[in-house]
Amino acid sequence: MSSAGGTRDTRGARGMHGTRDGHGARGTHGARGARGARSGRSVRRTPGQGLRPFSPFSIKTKLGTLVVVSVFITTGLLMVALRTKTEVRFITVFSVIASMLITQFVAHSLTAPLDKMTTVARAISQGDYTRRVHGAERRDELGDLAATINVMADDLEAVDAHRRELVANVSHELRTPIAALRAVLENVVDGVSAADPETMRTALKQTERLGRLVETLLDLSRVDNGVVPLKARRFEVWPYLSGVLKEAGLAAGQRGSLTSGSGNHTRKDVHLHLDVFPPDLTAHADAERLHQVVANLIDNAVKHSPQHGRVTVRARRGDAPGSLTLEVLDEGPGIPEKERHRVFERFNRGSARGGDGGTGLGLAIARWAVGLHGGHIGVAESSRGCRILVTLPGSSKAAG
Repeated sequence: MSSAGGTRDTRGARGMHGTRDGHGARGTHGARGARGARSGRSVRRTPGQGLRPFSPFSIKTKLGTLVVVSVFITTGLLMVALRTKTEVRFITVFSVIASMLITQFVAHSLTAPLDKMTTVARAISQGDYTRRVHGAERRDELGDLAATINVMADDLEAVDAHRRELVANVSHELRTPIAALRAVLENVVDGVSAADPETMRTALKQTERLGRLVETLLDLSRVDNGVVPLKARRFEVWPYLSGVLKEAGLAAGQRGSLTSGSGNHTRKDVHLHLDVFPPDLTAHADAERLHQVVANLIDNAVKHSPQHGRVTVRARRGDAPGSLTLEVLDEGPGIPEKERHRVFERFNRGSARGGDGGTGLGLAIARWAVGLHGGHIGVAESSRGCRILVTLPGSSKAAG
């Protein structure tokens, strides 16, 4: 560590357990990406809230016009009967027939779309989320209903895709360490290898990997259920971040020789550097949630750092009291601009090769933790590598 210039340097070995959380998973945009792609369609509309403003194309206007036209027809035929001395019963029959024809025409224009919506809704209820209702461009209540059904279908399709990706990703993540652990134990049972400390250490590393996956899934469950309270307090930034970096270096050193599904990943050459100014900087945030943010950002930065690279965690005072600005910079290949909008989506694990198939949840959890504080996290411009910028609003906006 170096204390000169208000900075500290922490050297740590890193174990590489996957590719960067924040790029496409399984070659797709993910469930949220699919939903976002559909949300830009011109036919998608948000139904009006409260009383609907008058529209010449609304159903109420059409029904009112039907009544007025029927009255005019009946009145006109009655006047013709009085002038031509035609019997009233004939005029009554003619007026009823004319009214029924007009009513049938209007009713068909209203019920035909409803029949189609019923068919689509029944298909959606049976699990076919690809069906959509035509007629969302109509400028009446049926158009709003069609748009609402299509929005519902988009959401259900996104949820279904999310569920499928969750099962596929978790199955893949569980299969690798379980297979490795099973191979180690079978070798011990069959007498191929002895139960020496090195063999047990390999089994322990795979067990620890399973434990980390379970912790990540539990965090994801808390995100979905919204059951994590925010316990914000004021703390000194320098000793806090220094402890986070030390934990990151220690954890990396313990799993530096871990064998994953794609090879051996040893990152003992990456330098962790802490830059806090002023040195007595304080912030108001939930320390546990902020630890998730910093640890995930450091983990991703180190995984994509070159040999003998450097990862810098920089902290500065924000505009409001207790606010904080954090930056995590690496010297890796960076994130292409076209992929930056998908960085924090779930199960997006990047286009980088050579990873062992990480869960792709780290940055999604980081975004959630920052969001709990009312802050913002995003990819900032950088002349080299990747630069993630986190802003926390402090005590004025943070949830209690």
